[in-house]
Amino acid sequence: MEIFGSIFKLTAGIGLLLFAMYLIEESLKNLSGRNFKIFLQRVAKNNLAAVFGGALITGILQSSSMVSLMVLAFVESGVFTMKNAMAIILGANLGTTLDSWLVATLGFNANIEVIAYPTVFVGGILLMFFKNQKSIKYLSYFLFGFGLLFIGLAFMKTSMEYQVATFDFSKYSEMPKIVFLLIGFLITILVQSSSVTMAITLSAIHTGIIDFPAAAVLILGSETSTTIKILVSTAGGSASKKRVAFGNLLFNIFLTVFTFIFLKPILLLITGSFNISNPLIGLVAFSSFINLISILIFLPFLSKFAKFLEHFYKTNNTLPSAFIVNANIEDPENALELFREETEYFINNSMLFNLNLFDIDITLTKENDKFKTANEIRNFFSKTHEEKYDFLKQLQGELQAFYLEFRTKLQGEQNEQLNQLISAVRSSMHATKSIKDIGSNINNLKRSSKDIKFDFFMHHKNEMEILYIKLNTLISQNKKGVFKELRSLFEHIQSNYTTALNNFYKDFKSGVIKDLDITTALNFNRELFTSHKAMLMAVKDLLLDEKEALEFNQIPTYQT
Repeated sequence: MEIFGSIFKLTAGIGLLLFAMYLIEESLKNLSGRNFKIFLQRVAKNNLAAVFGGALITGILQSSSMVSLMVLAFVESGVFTMKNAMAIILGANLGTTLDSWLVATLGFNANIEVIAYPTVFVGGILLMFFKNQKSIKYLSYFLFGFGLLFIGLAFMKTSMEYQVATFDFSKYSEMPKIVFLLIGFLITILVQSSSVTMAITLSAIHTGIIDFPAAAVLILGSETSTTIKILVSTAGGSASKKRVAFGNLLFNIFLTVFTFIFLKPILLLITGSFNISNPLIGLVAFSSFINLISILIFLPFLSKFAKFLEHFYKTNNTLPSAFIVNANIEDPENALELFREETEYFINNSMLFNLNLFDIDITLTKENDKFKTANEIRNFFSKTHEEKYDFLKQLQGELQAFYLEFRTKLQGEQNEQLNQLISAVRSSMHATKSIKDIGSNINNLKRSSKDIKFDFFMHHKNEMEILYIKLNTLISQNKKGVFKELRSLFEHIQSNYTTALNNFYKDFKSGVIKDLDITTALNFNRELFTSHKAMLMAVKDLLLDEKEALEFNQIPTYQT
């Protein structure tokens, strides 16, 4: 019966390890939230920085799969190019080995249980009494997970020690290396975590069940199997998303084959040149080294590799949404951030529609790096005016449907943020509709041979261009405290409208504008003012916090 107890202890250790990693991942994901995503976006533009950023974040979050899935979401939305994504994923593969150093140095060479037990106790107490406070709740998750990680490791270690005392494993160490490669692959497929495979292997090598070369091959086998979950997650996704996942698979296959061929010299380098005699340290050094070498081999050819991947999978993007298509409402913080990105994307394209009708080309808006790729994928720039308007209506419908489902998952401040964002979408659509309604007037005025009509059009065109440049600058800066700038812009819009009306009536009475139809001119002025005001309100709801937005709505001139 003792053998069964030992096996159950091993499986319990694996279970505790998996649960501990889940708790740590959840805690860090929720405590960090938006900062990690912003960090990823910033570092992605430079290949070397992207590799470093991917490694750093994976080392902190303890999950290359989580970082990879996050990157795939950015690829799906067009925020990351394939080259950006591959660079971060290469770094993530290296970053996942950083946790192994912690396990190897503390889990086996120190009495970590002395710290682990009190950590679990403190985590449990905090969770019991402060579970309704988000920051403390996830701090308790982290403490609880950290303690369970090493308690699970201790279970596995004692189980392995019993196995060694009971069985003779020497005959198994003589098996062909390819067998250990397959074992590593299968274990990782089952537990869905290369970190758990590493913990199991470290326990086995610590107790002498397998030797260093066999352990190295076993870890090598886990490299490729970690990509299977990522590959499966792209089913039904965009072609770009599938290409990145496929590229990750090819990279890991290369890593496995290359290392397996040159296994002996690599192991000799670690034990000889690096002078590492401790097999535990040697194993994690081997894991980090092969990932680092593979990155150094791939990095110079990353652009060519990205172009090579473009030959695979047909592009099929029918959905207007670029961000919320990847949102999971069970992860509210991430989903809210994606909804915010989609709202900004909607406002950006609404501006493009309005500017296009006036024949205004603002490169800063059209070639916004954040949305240019998404628009190219969806052929937005090549659409007709009617097609662009239909696109915006469909996107508004998707945002509205997502909002209705998502709002039930949010409370308090997050719910207010969501309400502001959907209000921004409605205002932006209102701004677009007002411009569309005077589309025929715009065409008549800008093609008119009469100076009075053409000058009337050019005056409003110049005003619109100046306004949109300022609004786009505020959005692109994405900074807080823009209340004064928005108020100043609104007062300017109101002043322009009032001045235009007064001048119009004055000129009409004097007979200066007899060639310009009064009804057309008045309607044109009113719709343009309505559109400008609505677009400003959209930007207001996007950028201001709840208190500032409410204060802005109290401005006396808010109502026309």
